[in-house]
Amino acid sequence: MDQTKIIAHRGSKGTHPENTLEAVKEAVRVRSDGIEIDVHLSLDKELIVIHDETIDRTTNGKGSIQNLTLAELKQFDAGSWYSPEYSNCQIPTLQEIFYFLEKVDYKGLVNIELKTDKLPYPGIEENVAAFVAEKNWPFTVEYSSFNYQTLIQLKILDDTCKIALLFKEHGENKTFLNLNIPVNMWHPKLSWFKSISPFQVPELPVRVWTINKSEDLQFCFRKQVAGVITDYPQKALEMRDKWQNEGE
Repeated sequence: MDQTKIIAHRGSKGTHPENTLEAVKEAVRVRSDGIEIDVHLSLDKELIVIHDETIDRTTNGKGSIQNLTLAELKQFDAGSWYSPEYSNCQIPTLQEIFYFLEKVDYKGLVNIELKTDKLPYPGIEENVAAFVAEKNWPFTVEYSSFNYQTLIQLKILDDTCKIALLFKEHGENKTFLNLNIPVNMWHPKLSWFKSISPFQVPELPVRVWTINKSEDLQFCFRKQVAGVITDYPQKALEMRDKWQNEGE
């Protein structure tokens, strides 16, 4: 039986300020099978790792990512909102995250979610694909997005890349984006997965989000989903190992 992979959501979002280098370091420390991060494009076309379109919620500043340069973004405190001990946290770039993971020889999965479902960010797909192609990274890279045109564009740029469809309760759970573009993975919300009939077997591997409660983790392990995306990777890993040991 294949293990359900544990994917750290925005790094270890539940225990550290999300989408920061500190959250990613924690995800690596606890040996997460994968790490999910979100990417936007700054005014000067830098790939910025942050969830929201603005910095208002997760920093001490205000403004839209698309209207700020990297130098301006770096001036803000991206950790104190979570806890005073993280006052030195900055908003990272995709390059900083990847270089750290390369340095520690991380062997897992990195899932880049391109946040183009609210703002188009012209050129973001080209920038991400070009950066990822720069090196032979020790980890695996996959892409996800709620904007399926972004995924199509990524496949046009690199037909070998792996893509995952993000969707909620009523998503387009397609196996092909068009005649030539197969989907590799579904990333549905848990409520969708719970709503399907026990006799419905998903056509593609499924990684469910965002799974934090013990009973939901147990449900996913029981269903042998391909992966769970969680804010608490250490908890999920400990539960998975206990679950599998008891089942042996």
